[in-house]
Amino acid sequence: MFAFLKGAVAGAILSFVVAALIGHAGGTGGMLHVIHFKVQDYTIYWSWALFTGGTLLGWGIFTMLD
Repeated sequence: MFAFLKGAVAGAILSFVVAALIGHAGGTGGMLHVIHFKVQDYTIYWSWALFTGGTLLGWGIFTMLD
């Protein structure tokens, strides 16, 4: 269970950084489907597909390390 939580944190960081780089350049990332939304005065780019893939990858890696 703890490996999944560590994988979810790693997936969130990966998604935030990669989506910010792609979204700031004006792209949508193709299959990543980077979305742009505003939270009060801040703009955020996010990709659920990238988050899911990063979480599963991180979960697998952290499970193998345990």
